[in-house]
Amino acid sequence: MDDRITIIEGPTPDFETIDDGWALGLNESPSLYDLALTRLRTFNGAALVERCHRAWHKQNHIYLHYRNPLGMEERVPIMAAQSVETEQGQVLLLWVRRKHEETEIEIDLDDDEEGGEFGS
Repeated sequence: MDDRITIIEGPTPDFETIDDGWALGLNESPSLYDLALTRLRTFNGAALVERCHRAWHKQNHIYLHYRNPLGMEERVPIMAAQSVETEQGQVLLLWVRRKHEETEIEIDLDDDEEGGEFGS
């Protein structure tokens, strides 16, 4: 159980892509990954950060376990962690590594240059 931090309830975490700063050094790997930051409210941020430090000191991995929007369980490796106190309570900042996903190409079918509509 010390190899994971599990989100027990609440929505799927939001992952913000990181593309600059010190965090890019966490992404050195022969595989292509995206680095992301997520913010989670917690009651025991310092203990969770300590759990990460113990795992890393033993050169073990630690993972964030959560449910995706479809309800399926997923996990991502935690690369860095910090607990901060805010006006709303403790927030756990986790920098995680996610598999690189291909960029989706968005096609706008409503954009017609001739002024006509489909089906007319």
